[in-house]
Amino acid sequence: MRIGLYPGTFDPITLGHIDIIRRAATLVDKLVIGVAINRDKGPLFNLEERVSMIEAECAALAKQTGIEIVVHPFENLLINCARDVGAQMIVRGLRAVADFEYEYQMVGMNRQLDDSIETVFLMAEAQHQAIASKLVKEIARLEGDISKFVTPRVEARVLAKFAV
Repeated sequence: MRIGLYPGTFDPITLGHIDIIRRAATLVDKLVIGVAINRDKGPLFNLEERVSMIEAECAALAKQTGIEIVVHPFENLLINCARDVGAQMIVRGLRAVADFEYEYQMVGMNRQLDDSIETVFLMAEAQHQAIASKLVKEIARLEGDISKFVTPRVEARVLAKFAV
């Protein structure tokens, strides 16, 4: 069984993330969405909220593709998380060249830690390349329209966080 791990903070999950999840599901038999706890980032949504949003957004996709999609919070090294879930592959989404430079360094370090786990890069579809969770939160905070970047369910939850 081929198991892939798609890690991120997902604060919140965006249409770009969902695009990568949909395409990653075609490469594996089981896809684990690794939700980084990462207390240093000061997320808008707590861990339980992020996990529930991802589960809600991926439920239909799992049924549609027939692929098991599991949400797995983690706070350890990514390579250790990959080992914990039995992943042979780490899936990373790329939006721009700037992402590649950072990701390239991470692959080198991860290969030093465990060269049996491959990293696969998927480019975001053109309409999703500019989407970043950080920008979605900023737009929402300033009362802008985020409907082009997240699902209606996620939009409602983001807007609720900024409601006065």
